[in-house]
Amino acid sequence: MSLTVAELLAQAELPGSDSPALDAELLLCQVLGKGRSYLRSWPDAQLGDEQIAAFHALLARRRAGEPVAYLLGERGFWTLDLQVSPATLIPRPDTERLVELGLELGPPGPAAVLDLGTGSGAIALALAAERPNWQLTGSDRVAEAVALARSNADRLRLANVQFVLSHWFAELQDQRFELIVSNPPYIAADDPHLALGDVRFEPRSALVSGADGLDDIRHLVSTAPAHLQSGGWLLLEHGWQQAEAVAELLRTRGYQQVESWRDLGGNLRVTGGCWHG
Repeated sequence: MSLTVAELLAQAELPGSDSPALDAELLLCQVLGKGRSYLRSWPDAQLGDEQIAAFHALLARRRAGEPVAYLLGERGFWTLDLQVSPATLIPRPDTERLVELGLELGPPGPAAVLDLGTGSGAIALALAAERPNWQLTGSDRVAEAVALARSNADRLRLANVQFVLSHWFAELQDQRFELIVSNPPYIAADDPHLALGDVRFEPRSALVSGADGLDDIRHLVSTAPAHLQSGGWLLLEHGWQQAEAVAELLRTRGYQQVESWRDLGGNLRVTGGCWHG
């Protein structure tokens, strides 16, 4: 039995989604290999049994809670379309604030810039696209994430970025940078939000950082000075209630000009400091 585009979308049920109509459209576009404009231009287009079955299979996975980004294999971030996978976090709009601050506080001329825990490469690639005179390095301890980030760089034809397999600074030895940015794990191990929504499907190692969520941030604040040029900035994304704690860690370690900045939702999301060694 064949059905039309309009009929399929009308029958689609995604009770657990915050945006069921949009999710259904995106999943149908994935099956058809078309953009959303096609759905509006051709609502009476007939779909065959295999396409209908593929669509229903994706709907079932979405009803089980699997993120749309993983089902599509891609997510938009900044001005880029990035490949994503369950090996990495899904890039989120709030993290674009970290990119904005990196562009604002980084040197106007050539610079070496590091993105720690790069995942899909989102932050490093956004900075590389905006600053062709910067040389970006993205590091991650997960080999699948490094491979995905390299694939994104190749697909986007960004030659001023490289990705390395490293747990934080472990494989970077004595390298120094004018700017270091990171969206590290910052969720407490017992946070109830870990059992809700998309994060249930995201890698726990990229989310959880000790009893209070600050273990990795403590490590980065402590060890980054050995890898910062004098006058270089360390910028850290963190949870919406952690700004004061992160700022105190930076001040105690000796960073100057310590400041916190708000994200798109008005929450304090990024905290950073300048190192004068």
